[in-house]
Amino acid sequence: MENEKTSSKKIITNYGVLLGLVSVVLGVVMYVTGSYTDPHWIFSVIGFLILIGVISYGIKAYKTANNGYLTLSDALKVGIGIALIGGIIGAIWTLLLATVIEPEYTQNVIEAQKEKLVEQYPDFSQEQLDQSLAMMEKFTSPYISFALSLIGSLFFGFIISLIAGLIMQKKQDLY
Repeated sequence: MENEKTSSKKIITNYGVLLGLVSVVLGVVMYVTGSYTDPHWIFSVIGFLILIGVISYGIKAYKTANNGYLTLSDALKVGIGIALIGGIIGAIWTLLLATVIEPEYTQNVIEAQKEKLVEQYPDFSQEQLDQSLAMMEKFTSPYISFALSLIGSLFFGFIISLIAGLIMQKKQDLY
């Protein structure tokens, strides 16, 4: 008798929304504390740990719902799905922050980066400084940030899913 596989849609949706909401809460904390223009490294670490935790628990929930069985392809599907939904929600928050909540967001980020550049590289000529700021401006526009955020979420979601899938996989006996 063959066991039916559990649908991954509900798990992907639930854990993806959870990841997105927790990411938004982290973003709100960064905004309220004024860390959004020049975030401390701890926010990156916390965000990465959240990503690892939610994706791993989502994969584990799928394995549990599947009677303890998990293939690597299922782990990748679930993990990347969670990362996609969470990444979309988090990127929408960033887009809302940069265009509605704080319309000067991009300019504030560039200004903070300019101060950092001048401090770190006092020998930069005005031309070098202008070139660096022009490049930063391209990558800090809200829509480029949206795309890069989503790509980053999918990339790290893939890596985390691959590692978690390799650790948790258990194939069903065919006989």
